[in-house]
This record gives sequence, structure tokens and C-alpha cells, in this order.
Amino acid sequence: MKFSLSWLKEHLDTDAGVDDLSAALTTLGLEVEAIDDPSAKLAAFTVAEVLSAAPHPQADKLQILSVSTGGEPMQVVCGAPNARAGMKGVFGAPGTYVPGSDITLKVAAIRGVESRGMMCSMRELELSDEHNGIIDLPADAPVGARYVDYAGLADPVFDVAITPNRQDCMGVRGIARDLAALGLGRLKPLAEAYRVAGFDVPRHGSGPDVRTDDPAGCPAFFACTVSGVTNTASPAWLQTKLRAIGQKPISALVDITNFVMFDLGRPLHVYDRAKLDGGLVARKAHAGEQVLALNGKTYSVDPTMTVIADNAMVHDIGGIMGGMHSGCSESTADVLIECAYFDPESIALTGQKLTLTSDARSRFERGVDPAFLDDGLAVATHLVLALCGGTASAVTRAGTPPVAEKTVHYRPSRVLGLAGIDVPEDAQADILTRLGFGVTRGERWSVTVPSWRRDVGVAGASERWDGEADLVEEVVRIHGLDRVLAAPLPRAEGVARPTATPAQKLERKLRRALAARGADEAVTWSFLPPAQADHFGGAAFTLANPISADMAAMRPSLLPGLLSAARRNQDRGASSVRLFELGQRYLASGERSTAALLLAGEARPRGWQAASLGFDAYDAKAEALAALAAAGAPVDRLTVAAPADPWWHPGRSGRLVLGKAVLADFGLVHPATLALFDLKGAVAAVELYLDALPPPRGRKARGPYAPPALQAVTRDFAFVADDSLAADALVRAAAVADKALITGVRVFDRFAGERLGAGKVSLAIEVTLQPTAATLTDADIEAVSAKVIAAAGKLGAALRG
Repeated sequence: MKFSLSWLKEHLDTDAGVDDLSAALTTLGLEVEAIDDPSAKLAAFTVAEVLSAAPHPQADKLQILSVSTGGEPMQVVCGAPNARAGMKGVFGAPGTYVPGSDITLKVAAIRGVESRGMMCSMRELELSDEHNGIIDLPADAPVGARYVDYAGLADPVFDVAITPNRQDCMGVRGIARDLAALGLGRLKPLAEAYRVAGFDVPRHGSGPDVRTDDPAGCPAFFACTVSGVTNTASPAWLQTKLRAIGQKPISALVDITNFVMFDLGRPLHVYDRAKLDGGLVARKAHAGEQVLALNGKTYSVDPTMTVIADNAMVHDIGGIMGGMHSGCSESTADVLIECAYFDPESIALTGQKLTLTSDARSRFERGVDPAFLDDGLAVATHLVLALCGGTASAVTRAGTPPVAEKTVHYRPSRVLGLAGIDVPEDAQADILTRLGFGVTRGERWSVTVPSWRRDVGVAGASERWDGEADLVEEVVRIHGLDRVLAAPLPRAEGVARPTATPAQKLERKLRRALAARGADEAVTWSFLPPAQADHFGGAAFTLANPISADMAAMRPSLLPGLLSAARRNQDRGASSVRLFELGQRYLASGERSTAALLLAGEARPRGWQAASLGFDAYDAKAEALAALAAAGAPVDRLTVAAPADPWWHPGRSGRLVLGKAVLADFGLVHPATLALFDLKGAVAAVELYLDALPPPRGRKARGPYAPPALQAVTRDFAFVADDSLAADALVRAAAVADKALITGVRVFDRFAGERLGAGKVSLAIEVTLQPTAATLTDADIEAVSAKVIAAAGKLGAALRG
């Protein structure tokens, strides 16, 4: 929401400056995002008079001007078709920065003639898109004056973020009301703000034929007509206001509706009556109907949407955007002014379906003041008559606006109970009254909610205590959040009990472990584009009201978010990406706590000893085992199986299993998945399923350190087996051949060749024997070796000759 300082002061009688107003707005919860002072970038431009204009000797379309700003005349070469002797315009001297052209002026020779400055157009000063000629000022413009002072542009513009619950502040008057309640001035009566005695305009004849056949979507439809209007350009004061907030002036009729919307938070629409076929009706759209909207796009509406139509066609997407066909033009002579109330929920759903946003939608979906239809229509009619002339008709009021009074029961003591601040009852009553609430005091107060505060209380609620917390918030907001003292909670005696849950402790361990191994924590969206969710098994849950179409599916895996993050890092030149995240997967069976790790790019940078090395499946397995060990999982009992999901690279990925429980998937990501995310090179990843981890066992005291007194013995075995035999299965079989003596088994060689035969492979393992009571004899070692060979034989592996 943007507004200028002078515009605000038309509603607020105050002497407060920019800094005081900015601080006050932030105190009220209306965050000031920016304050733009147009005078800063246009301060160097002055009003100048063209003393003479002569043709350029070397160019037919250029003129040599003699320009005066009150001192010595300056020579300027100008190509504007409207430049002429005697006119007054806006001049920029050498050294002046021109914002619209992004240049700094300097003395230059143009076709052999020296030029010392520039006469400027509206576009060059970023005041509009007009560039057909230089600015042509009235004859009484003071030569030598700063242009920003003459044009009234030395007016700071506030850009305020309005939260969704503050629909009353979507107009300048609502913001002025809040500031007045804070004590920064007096809120002027509406008639005083518009400098009129009242809005009672003379009316002639009956009102227009309008009705509402959709009381749910459009409960009230008020309208009147004005005949004999002249739709010219709006006056300078109105154009200046609109340009200051980034709006382009179009014509007097259109500018009036925009002005009332930004000034009072009341959207309106004006129809050219000559383009209507019969009366207007607010109704549900019919299947197949289309609207060519004012933005030049055609929208297909459906029976869930409210539209405004005549006997022939749909003219308006109700409360969101008008149609091109019935829009006003220079030839418009008779108009119909619509002032309606549209249901906020209906407006929001229609806008989402059509992916259509507008200033009107942003106000209607928050909820405009339902009691301001008559006054809003009267203000708009007054402005049309004042700026365009004509004769106004009576008002037709179709339907009934939802103006049922809301009353909330209130206990002043709740301010201390909920907000921790003691505000006297008289001060509370005064604050609420200044905000427009009606206060009836007693043992329990009865507070009437003003019609423009839809966010306070619930209409029609059976329990009228509903809304009490809203009133507490209003009191504290105006009294001052900075006056809420910081007070510690009382501390119980004795040692504080731990508050972290086992799941929280597990997440802390994993974060420390993964970060210690060189990974950076990422926090990605829980929402995905549906196409990405489908690639990872499909979304069990989709959002009915997503932030955008690309955030409509709840993630079934953490990997898509990390893959997208890896691509962004690669796009910015990162040679090695190591990311991890802890979060939730959303499956049909519910939320599942998960940790994921991604490794992309270089595992080791290139050097004089070796080329750069990428990540592989063994890197992913090592990270998975390290993370599971940190989580307390029995990694020595885990088995490796093939992953069941298609986004893993076949043959270069695995699944860590404990019994029937799947604890983790690891390996390289499938090339098709990488192509979906536009990632280059191999990417290794791990996904740990924290909800599948076995519960931690009770804490056991650590035994004394007792290193073995006897030397360990190692023996190597080479077995020939089918190449389908997993090396892990051979290792486990050998490890349990003699649990008393065998303390370690590892694979140290794998060989395949023609001498072994087709489909055969040689796996070599190293077995470590650790004696405890006495040194092993040859017979002891041979006995254990026989057990290892026998265990391998059960898997179809034979000792290699």
C-alpha cells in the first residue's frame, strides 16, 4: 500500500514529520518497507524558458534552442517536435543525472553544434511513459524554480506492508484512522477531507436496472447513473496522486475509481451505458462463458464464479476485474457506477482459479467495509459530477449488505493476563473508542465492533467471548508493544528437568555428526511442483490453496529439495556441494521424520598428484553408516539390499536393512532424475528414515579399557563364486563362522576373468583372529579356516585353487 505524505494529511490533521510517522506506523504493526522521496532524483531539474528556436544546420529534425533559467542563456540541441520559442519546460544542466535515460548530462557536440544540457520529457524524468515531446509547462510557471517544488513532487511516498487481517488499512483513510488513534493527529471528517459541505448530490429520475441473483457471492449491488459526462484527462492533482503511487492515469472516469479505491479502500467500477444491453445482474457464470478483461486477456469463467452481466454477455469478473467491452473511452457520455459487496472467500477462490490478481481483488478478498456502500457510491458520484459534469440518477440498492452488528464480551483484566502489561481501564476504553469501537462498561464490558474491522470477533458466533483476545491485541498495539516489560518466568527450585524429547535429541546428534563431516545444513520447502513429486512416487497430499502452482504438492522425499539446491549452487559456480537436511516426508501413512544428505561435484579437487575425483556410491554408503552410527543404530548388524525406488541408479545404490526395517537408502541418483533437475555430473545421496530406527537401549556404564594381551593373526581367503553373490553376504558368513576368535572380516580384492569362467568372480577376504587365553596353534588356525571355508560353501563359494 503506497501513499504520499500530502495525501495522508488530507485525512489526518497532523504536524508529524516523515520519521515520526514511519516510527508510528511500525508501532501500529503497519511495517514501512520503503520511503521514496522523488525530489531527491529530480532536485537538479529547473523550470526554463525557451527564448529562441532555430533549425539545426546539419539535421532537419533538430533545433538549436536558447534556454534561460534566470541567468545567462544556454545553447541546447533538441529533437522534440513540440520545442518552440516562448514555451516553458524542464531543463537539466550538464552534470545532472537523468533517471529515465540512465545518463549523466555533459557538454557535447551534436552534429557539430555544442549542446549544454537537455530539455526533458515526462519519460526521461520517470513521471509517465509519454515521450512524444518535451514537457510543456503553463505560461505562468516560474523560471528558475525547482521543478519538483513547482509540480508538487517534493512529497515523500510511504510503501507500507499491510497484513492480511488489516483490510481497513487498504486505503489511506484507514491508515490515517490508526495514526489518529495512536495520538499523532486528528482524523478529519470525510467531507472535510474532500473539502465539500457534503456528498448529497442532486438526483434526477429513477435508478438503473441492476439486481443480484447470487446473494452468496454478491450480497449487495448498489448503482446509479450519470448522464452527459465529458470523459477527458483527469486534473493535475489527481494525476499527481496516482503517479506518486505508481499508477498510470488513464482518463477522468477511470482515475476517479482508482482514486476512491486507494483513498478509501472501496473498489468501484464504471460502465459505459451505451455498450450495455439492458440491465446488469450479479450472478453465477454459465459454463463456457468468457470475459475479455481490461488487461487484454480472455478468461473462461465457470459456475462457481460471480460475474456481472447484461442481457447479452458477461462484462465483469465480479470484484476482480472489469471487461474491455463495456470500458469507458473518450466518447463515453453516460455511465453506470457500480458499488457492490462481494464475498471475500468467493473472490479469493475465483482469483486463484483464474490466477488473476488486481488491486480490487486484494481488497475484496480481505473484506471491504459492508456499511460503506452508500457513502462510497456518493463520493464517487460527487467526483464524477465535479470532474466530468453530467446529471446523476437515483440509487438502486439490490440485495442487502452483511452489516449485522458484532458485539464482544470483554474483561479489561485480560490485558494483563494475555499481554503481561497493566493498562488502566479508562485508558483501555479510550483506546477502543478512538479505534471506532463502541464501549459499554460494566462488570463485563460489551464492545461493539465497527463494520470496517472484519478481523475482530466472529460474525454470528454463539459465544460472544470470541474476539476478546482480538481486543487485547488492539489495546496493546495502541498502548505500545515497546511498553511490554521483559520479565523472566519463575524458576522452580532444584535441578531443571530435561525438556528435549528423544526425537529432538536424535536430530541434534545427527546435525552435529553431519556438519562435522563437512556438510552444510539446508532448509528447503516442504512443497514441490507436482511433476517432481510424481517422479518421487507421487504426492499423498496436495494443497487446495497453494502459494503458487509450483508449490502445490507435499514432498514425499527430501531429495527433490536438495537436488534443486544443488542445481542453484552449481549454477553459481560451486565446484563441490555437500548438503544435508532434517525434516518431514509426507506419505499416505502420515508424516515421517527423515534426514537426507547430498554430495555433488568434486569429492577431491584436482592437484599435481591426481585429477579431480567425483563422489560415488561408496562415499554415500560411508556417510549413511556414519550417520546411523551417530544415531545409535547397530551398524554391524545391517545388511545391504537393492533399493526399490526408481530414482536410484541401478547397480550403484543400496538399501541398509535391519531385519525387515529399512533404515536408509544410499548411492548415486539415477541419470533421469538428474536430468529432471538439470544437474551435471554424478550425484551421490543418502536418505535416512529416522522413524524406522530401533529405540535406544538403556544407558550402560562403559567397561574398563582392556587391550588384548596377545597378538592378532590374519588369514587371507580367495573364493570363486557366482557374480550375483553379494560380497557383504560372504563377509557376514565368515564373521559368524567362529564368533569367539574372529573379530574382523573385510574384502580386499575382487577379480573377474576368462580363467574363472563366465558369470564367475573371485572375492578375497581378510579374516582377523584375536586369541584371548593362549597363542593360537597351527591346528587352531586350521580349524577356524575350515569353518570359514564351510560357511562360504553354504553360499556356493569355493576356495580358489
